[in-house]
Amino acid sequence: MLNLKILALGIAVLGVSLGEGILVANIAKSAARQPEMYGKLQTLMIMGVAFIEGTFFVLLASTFFVG
Repeated sequence: MLNLKILALGIAVLGVSLGEGILVANIAKSAARQPEMYGKLQTLMIMGVAFIEGTFFVLLASTFFVG
């Protein structure tokens, strides 16, 4: 059963990494197009990364309670 938890965490880490990479790449593209919006984009990026990480930590906590 422990191996399934490790597999689930591995898949979650993969998803979190892909999500954050896509988010940061798109923010960088947007900032390159409109440099004057960088401050607002940075705030949105930090909030987006926080929500993505929050989802991962909920999954991490739930793996210890399941099974």
